[in-house]
Amino acid sequence: MPDFSHYPHIEVLATVLFGLAILHTFCTPVLLKWSHLFEKKSLSHLVLHWLAEIEVVFGLWAVILFLLIGALHGFNFVVSYHESLSFNEPIFVFCIMVVAATGPVLQLAQKALLVLGALLSKVLRIDEVLADLFIVLSLGPLLGSFITEPAAMTVTALLTLKMINKKSDWFLHFLLALLFVNISVGGALTPFAAPPILMVAKTWGWDFSFVFSQLGWKSAIAVFINSAVFVFVFRKSIRQNFLALAEIKHEAVAFPALVVSAHYLFLIMIVVCAHHPKMAVGIFLLFLGFTTLVNQVQDRLRLRESLLVAFFLAGIIIFGPFQRWWLEPLLVKADSLKLFLGSILLTSITDNAALTYLGSQVPALGLQARYYLVAGALAGGGLTIIANAPNAVGYGLLQNKFSRGFHPGKLFLAAIAPTLVVAAALWFF
Repeated sequence: MPDFSHYPHIEVLATVLFGLAILHTFCTPVLLKWSHLFEKKSLSHLVLHWLAEIEVVFGLWAVILFLLIGALHGFNFVVSYHESLSFNEPIFVFCIMVVAATGPVLQLAQKALLVLGALLSKVLRIDEVLADLFIVLSLGPLLGSFITEPAAMTVTALLTLKMINKKSDWFLHFLLALLFVNISVGGALTPFAAPPILMVAKTWGWDFSFVFSQLGWKSAIAVFINSAVFVFVFRKSIRQNFLALAEIKHEAVAFPALVVSAHYLFLIMIVVCAHHPKMAVGIFLLFLGFTTLVNQVQDRLRLRESLLVAFFLAGIIIFGPFQRWWLEPLLVKADSLKLFLGSILLTSITDNAALTYLGSQVPALGLQARYYLVAGALAGGGLTIIANAPNAVGYGLLQNKFSRGFHPGKLFLAAIAPTLVVAAALWFF
């Protein structure tokens, strides 16, 4: 990677463009409204509609950054920087999202959660739709500790999508906020699933027992509390706008047991190879070949949605290293409380995995500081779409349910309450 200490103007330029990209995300609802002022499929309509796609934003500004750097220092400099980056995460997210979003995977997950929801409904004597949504929004995210957060987000978001019966933008912002927050901490039971933990686990020697004892059980409690409070507070809206899992129409295609088993086998193999992208891509290509053989009992693959999410994450990765010049001094100077609160807030404008990775490169961070840095990154992972990599997956799957468009500011406000619950659990327990 080029030594940016000799090119401080590039760091400043990248930070300014990163700020503009963040501002762009807040302007997407306005751009979407402007697109409707022009004739459908006209150039103006298509361009504005494209600029209103949140998944496009950071990749677009990353292209602008590369063009400016290339103009200043030549494109060999750009190539050198690009080749120094690791795009393992976007590659993995693309592969796992396509596989996890297939009908055979969702059908089996739906059946398992349906049994648990029905049991909870009978025990607590509550409506099935309330019990089902509680199970989906709590066990779904916690599943991320074992099948990774992107896969858990895909399964949970799609099951939630199937349960939505009526559109209600204000309610959907709260639902998406809860989903983001719970997914962010749902992978904290193990050292290999949550991106902010994964980035530091090897460097700091955090094994399974350490992660579970320090972060995992606290995160699980926060997930259950958040889900229970959400279902109780919004019980009337849930009854009006959601279907119970038993009420969801089954797919027209009946998936044979052999096909379902094969899909889960591919899912598990890709998860096992999560940190070996070449192997993951090879398995994914085998999966594509398999789906062509069983296309008579295979539903549509979500390739476009998965590619957009991967493009979004790649843009975040390109901007990440340029933020070290201002992030690192903040991490070193802060005490425990300031580090914890600062990490929560910084996570909202930088990917939480990038934040903890920078912390792992700072030798001066003590054991206590390391905990509060990671805990803050987990707690703040639901405040914005860019705060946690799997958030882009959830947004990409649920965005069409927003009748008037998604608004990042409303998401931030809706995520404050569940974020405070997680923060309290990680600070006081």
